[in-house]
Amino acid sequence: MQFPTWIKPAVLGCVFGTIGVLTVAFKADLIVTADTASTMAEHEADSAVVASLTPICVAQYKGSGTPTLLASLEKQRSWERVDFVEEHGWATMPGSKTPNKDVANACAHELMKLKKS
Repeated sequence: MQFPTWIKPAVLGCVFGTIGVLTVAFKADLIVTADTASTMAEHEADSAVVASLTPICVAQYKGSGTPTLLASLEKQRSWERVDFVEEHGWATMPGSKTPNKDVANACAHELMKLKKS
């Protein structure tokens, strides 16, 4: 059986076109693997938890009754502010025994916004 002469270029075009489209789709995250989707979902969940706990941290600062600590926090270097928030217990959520570093970071950022306003 003989094939028409256009079959070989058509098949090669389909193969290389498919490879090209899949490469672009994976690189642009238009198609993700199950592992990548799981990692992305976990990251989004962690971000949502931090966003929901940050106001509690700020409220714990406000309830501490020591407004002068905000000036002390401002004097700290940016990378030391997380430790400052943790040491004062503002990032330790009710029912927890240890502070959350991500919440402390977001809380320090929000407290600095309070200072500026």
